[in-house]
Amino acid sequence: MDRQILYAKISKLFYRMTYSTGLVRSPFMKKLENHARKQKLRILAPDDALICLPKKGVIKIGEVVPKEDMILAPQVVDHFIEKSSYRAIMEFCLCRDSNKCKDYPHGLGCLFIGETAKGIHPSMAKPATKDEARAHIRKAREAGLINIVGKASMDCLWLGIGPHHKLFTVCSCCPCCCISLATQYMPPDFTDWFYKMPGVSTHIDNNVCVGCGICLEACIYSGIELKGDHAVITDRCRACGRCSEVCPQEAIRVTIDDENFIQKTIDFLEPRVDVS
Repeated sequence: MDRQILYAKISKLFYRMTYSTGLVRSPFMKKLENHARKQKLRILAPDDALICLPKKGVIKIGEVVPKEDMILAPQVVDHFIEKSSYRAIMEFCLCRDSNKCKDYPHGLGCLFIGETAKGIHPSMAKPATKDEARAHIRKAREAGLINIVGKASMDCLWLGIGPHHKLFTVCSCCPCCCISLATQYMPPDFTDWFYKMPGVSTHIDNNVCVGCGICLEACIYSGIELKGDHAVITDRCRACGRCSEVCPQEAIRVTIDDENFIQKTIDFLEPRVDVS
């Protein structure tokens, strides 16, 4: 069996064993977590970083406008697509397929950008033109998926490819995905390579919030807590916008505090990976 196919099968088995069974929340996983922490530098590269691109409900501070998708993903991702020498689309999502997701399409997998993507086994990803890559991201957004982008050396590990500094990952995540599931139970030092966009923040209007807790269920980062009768944002918030979308009181807004937030995001990610 091809090594890359074997790695993918092992990854799929791992997801099924840990997430769908609830093992991820068990004492055993805590022990495994402690062991992995000691080996952290072997799992992650020092310059690994993933940024969450907000979903919907983003407005500029001071503006009185309806909630809307500010097309943040296309603006950031399109920069790297345009510069790229190679692109590959996975027509299946390993996480949604492994966890038998019933709410989001399994056929919208990751987009990988850069020279290293050429090494992905042809049965797992197909080459894509720039227009095809853009269309793939648009479909993911329309399906309600959240884009998480950047450099993740673990993708090279499970895909059996390299070098990792020439692979830019664009995930399209739902609550069934590895990042969504794992970050809820990881210690902070295991999630410090996940970032929110520079200049983007989440705000809760306590005059409107009734403390219903729906936002807590929607958050994939444990970025909201209930204190008394109101929800409050924690430092684990990545401003993905999921809470804003589900809040029945419309008490939560993801806001743009810096007009240069798109360029600052690109400037943060660009030195980490070469997609040319």
